[in-house]
Amino acid sequence: MIKRVAILANGGDVSGFNAVIRAIVKTAEENNIECLGFIDGYNGLLNNNYVKLSTKDNASGILHKGGSIIGSSLNANVFNYKVVDDKGNITYQDLSEKCVQNVKKDEIDCIFTLGGDSTQKSARDFTLRGLKVIGVPKTIDNDVACTDITFGYNTAVQVATDAIDRLHTTAETHNRIMCLEVMGRYAGWIALESAIAGGADVALIPEIPYDIDKVVASIKKRQAMGKNFAVVVVGEGATPKGGNMEVQEVRDGGEGVINIKLGGAGDKVARELEKRTGLVTRNTTLGYMQRGGTPTSFDRVLSTKYGAKAIELAMQGKFNVLTVIKNGKLDCVPLEDVVGDNKKIGAVQGGTEESNTRVVTEDHDLTKTARNIGICLGD
Repeated sequence: MIKRVAILANGGDVSGFNAVIRAIVKTAEENNIECLGFIDGYNGLLNNNYVKLSTKDNASGILHKGGSIIGSSLNANVFNYKVVDDKGNITYQDLSEKCVQNVKKDEIDCIFTLGGDSTQKSARDFTLRGLKVIGVPKTIDNDVACTDITFGYNTAVQVATDAIDRLHTTAETHNRIMCLEVMGRYAGWIALESAIAGGADVALIPEIPYDIDKVVASIKKRQAMGKNFAVVVVGEGATPKGGNMEVQEVRDGGEGVINIKLGGAGDKVARELEKRTGLVTRNTTLGYMQRGGTPTSFDRVLSTKYGAKAIELAMQGKFNVLTVIKNGKLDCVPLEDVVGDNKKIGAVQGGTEESNTRVVTEDHDLTKTARNIGICLGD
């Protein structure tokens, strides 16, 4: 029987964090379970910095709010943690045992980890240290393995779709090509779904290397029909055939862990299209607009379902799993399945052979739909 649980939110912020927290706390209170929240994700777990969560206080009135009331942390890999000494020397150390001891000292029966692939990789690693963990899949990228959808994704798609709607009118008014670069890293879910929802003419995603000549041909075909404008959605990880992803920055994460910041794919495509079509072309990079703000009603419900399911699993004694949606139904899968071949403790980077990233496939309904309605995918 569980008496005390804890929540941590980790990774980039998304809309829906607070809805999950609220659902866990409300369900916990209904079953006389105390709920804690670690501040700033794994950093809070490392420093044993937490607050008590209650619907009488801090967990009330948060369903519609973006962000996270308990914060979140980026690049907080406690199995490979960056430590700077008094002289400025940097080392990377495994501080996970300190986290384990904090959990034991606080008499926490289960930790709920709200996050994406890196967060759940660390969660799985903690299970090997003896902790009881239940993951909840979060990311706007929608790339967590073993689930059909992550919370935060739908809101990001809606923001991107709204942007496409606005760019459409400018493109048509001024006879221009308007490009929109969206997030997603190595997965094209946001780009493809928002392109369909917004009526874009071209969608370039990481999974399908693009031929710029094919993109130009599709736009010239529109011109021949009297349409001297186009809207092009570009996933930040989109790659030309025979080329590389556009990388803004490469950061050393220690012990062979490389953190890559993508960006610039939209600008690159815009430059090429203007040169080859003669049409004035502009790019808008949507950036962090996709992360913040009020969650859609879909994400509020999804997040609530995930949170309630997570603590239900804990009460049933089903630990070391990830809550998932499969074929429209709530379920759970072992965290071992989520990490795939990425078994090495401390290795959390995505986009590698070992990482188990969920990406858009050729036979997915979104891909088929885009092709059927004439959206150019660059191939």
